[in-house]
Amino acid sequence: MDSVDVPMTLTTNQQSSPKFPLKICYHEIYTNGIHPDARFPRARYVKLLQQLTTHSQTGMFDFVEPKQASKSDLLIAHDSKYVNDFLTQNLTEKEIRRIGLTPWTQDIIPRTLFLMGGAITALRHVTEYGGIAGNMAGGTHHAHYDFGSGYCIFNDLAVCALLAVEKYDFERVAILDFDVHQGDGTATILQNIENTLTISVHCQGNFPFRKSISDHDISIPNGAEDDEYLAAIEQAILLASEFDPDIILYQAGVDGLATDSLGKLNITRNGMQERNQMVFDYVTEHSIPTVVFMGGGYSEPISHTIDAFTDLFVAAAITNEKMLSKLS
Repeated sequence: MDSVDVPMTLTTNQQSSPKFPLKICYHEIYTNGIHPDARFPRARYVKLLQQLTTHSQTGMFDFVEPKQASKSDLLIAHDSKYVNDFLTQNLTEKEIRRIGLTPWTQDIIPRTLFLMGGAITALRHVTEYGGIAGNMAGGTHHAHYDFGSGYCIFNDLAVCALLAVEKYDFERVAILDFDVHQGDGTATILQNIENTLTISVHCQGNFPFRKSISDHDISIPNGAEDDEYLAAIEQAILLASEFDPDIILYQAGVDGLATDSLGKLNITRNGMQERNQMVFDYVTEHSIPTVVFMGGGYSEPISHTIDAFTDLFVAAAITNEKMLSKLS
């Protein structure tokens, strides 16, 4: 297993005795539900789990196995025919090709429901306790109301945003989508929902090539480096602060890394760490419950993706400890 450079903010004392471990939803089907021949780096989940386990032994993380999302959970953000066709294996070959992850395994349906359930479980946790919780998968922002796309079958961000408003009585839900690809499906599903704010920072010349319209789209050119990227992140956080959200859904894809095969940006690992810290400093200052969604990551070698996601969850754990310690 590749060695991990732990961010400078992590101290020995914080490793040894966290009072509030970060809840992370994980199920082995996140990996096993994807065919080994699929054009998707399914091994990233197992490798990330192995890497995070070195920290969980100190009590930093609490891994939780989610339950499957219900059909009614999906219908809050998706068309009933599309949901039914997926659950009964009646999608057309064209619809399946648009989603990807092919060839599909017999576990694609339970995998999808567990993945969605992981996001909902993390949402439920922060509604009850505050702080931060995460799902070690997801960020499926390319799924639209009545079709899937770009490795995304159902949209966990949109589902959680609408559950936050309709079930948990949040008044202002901000989606910070910092994946290299625009959150097009999230934008279209939530476009007429006044209680939500969609902000997407993404590479202009990358998928989807026909962009949707978010509440705020901040596009950066191909080849952008840390300074330009972090300036866009700062702008996005300022826009979020003007909305004054009472919960944040953070899509934290690391496919903007320079080594990412699908990214087209030149962001360093340090740049990704700074991005995460900017988000976590903001939510800490304002005590905003936050759900972390992994998003994309396709670096070659894959260890670069794993390291960046490890940084993400370690920083989230440190932030969660600070936030909940203030409340206790």
